[in-house]
Amino acid sequence: MDMTNIKLTVDAVVFGYEDGLVSVLLVKRKYEPYQGAWALPGGFVKSEESLESAVQRELQEETGVKINYLEQLYTFGEPTRDPRGRVVSVAYFGLIRPDAFRIAADTDAEEVQWFDINDLPNIAFDHAKVLLTAISRLQGKMIYEPIGFELLDQKFSFSDLEKLYSSLLGVELDRRNFRKKIQSFGILDELNETASKSTGRPAKLFQFNQKRYFELKKEGILFDIKSINK
Repeated sequence: MDMTNIKLTVDAVVFGYEDGLVSVLLVKRKYEPYQGAWALPGGFVKSEESLESAVQRELQEETGVKINYLEQLYTFGEPTRDPRGRVVSVAYFGLIRPDAFRIAADTDAEEVQWFDINDLPNIAFDHAKVLLTAISRLQGKMIYEPIGFELLDQKFSFSDLEKLYSSLLGVELDRRNFRKKIQSFGILDELNETASKSTGRPAKLFQFNQKRYFELKKEGILFDIKSINK
């Protein structure tokens, strides 16, 4: 095999969460191949840049979104995945709040848009496979790490937390077991404040104690919610 014919790209799977809706950021391609089709943000890696720099650059250029940390997901290298030739892609994924960014298409992207992960258009290349891999990784990570807290307001109700996990995991939670499990970790601080609601009883507010979480992690206590529906 002639290794010089292999090209390297990066792709970014950016998930957004807002009020119970999980979405993914897609761009409409301006040029061939797949001109006019929706795809994940990404592109070719320049010879002088790292993979991390490349994916951050492509994401910002094509969508206007800047994320300091994207986690490497998987390497996709099927020989026929790109009609331009032998192209290997290193995919990354991240999780943000859509209202924190003003998205804007640029470079080789004609449009940029958030799509509900349950109502997606046809996606170019093998990006549907990349996206499914990222969803699976995200759901697995949610069970063993409290990554979802950064998507909530600093002060939140337990119903907000439940809605977040239910949406990201794609399941209906056993509310009692979920609350009991989360509180058992001792990483939530109950505040002397309530959420103002127009109807019903005001809900108590909580705050994620990140310092306490890392202390427990050092002690070998694991965040594990795989049994929340039992």
